[in-house]
Amino acid sequence: MNPGEGRPVVSFGEPEGYDERVRARPLGARIRSRAAAVAVCVVLGLGLIGGAVTGSWLTGDDGVDGGASAFATAGQLWHSVPVDQLFPPTVQGQGAGPGGADRTWTRIAVAPDTGCAGAFDPLLRDLLAPVGCQRLLRATYTDATQSYVTTVGILFTKADITAMTALSTRFKNENLGNRTDLMPRPYAAKGTLAAAFGDKQRASWTVSVLTDAPVVVYAVSGWADGRTVGVPEPADEAVTSGGTTAPAQAGLGNEAQGLADRVERSLRKTVDSPSGTSTTSKASETSEKKP
Repeated sequence: MNPGEGRPVVSFGEPEGYDERVRARPLGARIRSRAAAVAVCVVLGLGLIGGAVTGSWLTGDDGVDGGASAFATAGQLWHSVPVDQLFPPTVQGQGAGPGGADRTWTRIAVAPDTGCAGAFDPLLRDLLAPVGCQRLLRATYTDATQSYVTTVGILFTKADITAMTALSTRFKNENLGNRTDLMPRPYAAKGTLAAAFGDKQRASWTVSVLTDAPVVVYAVSGWADGRTVGVPEPADEAVTSGGTTAPAQAGLGNEAQGLADRVERSLRKTVDSPSGTSTTSKASETSEKKP
């Protein structure tokens, strides 16, 4: 077979060498130019596919189990994200106060990241034991009037998705988040407004067990003057309209729930953000901070 007498180069659509009215037209240089274009596309396509495969391998994401990859990423944030990203110096709570009032919280202390020894009452410690404790990060905030103090905690567990789902289900089915004997402990930082924020000063609290990350987020609030609280009230009850308890009327349920919610939102954004793996000013390298 002589050169030029073979089958024409074929692209998706119509046969090469014919126009839209199926009239024959000369090929020559046009074949060569299109063949070159096809070759370039093949090379680029292979490059893109190879890059995607390499990227998936490097990130551990096979494109099918992206949720598991994000779950694993979230579990490492405690040592790869700046403390100011997990616990911002100032947190805005638009509509977070009683009656939809706005709130502004200022961080007054950050605890050194630790294990969980001594951080929880015995019953709560035993309840959390099945998911393990990889790291515990805590920060204490005060409101704009400096009347209240609230400790927010992020517990990074050692659990997989199944274990976190089981714990979350148990919290919901057994209403464990509303039991006063399962309240988290506050972080009473010396030399701050929270210096007297101990176990007897706990007024309201909330606990959130995440299932898309190996994380438990909690918050516990009280008065900044160190007064004791006879009957603490869980945040989801204290924020209901018409509450007559002291924590409800003071808005301490809103303090705990509002801060915990915004810290959890920030954590989720960090997991989703490409910059969520910053390695400067790490939370794991931060000891107690004061304004």
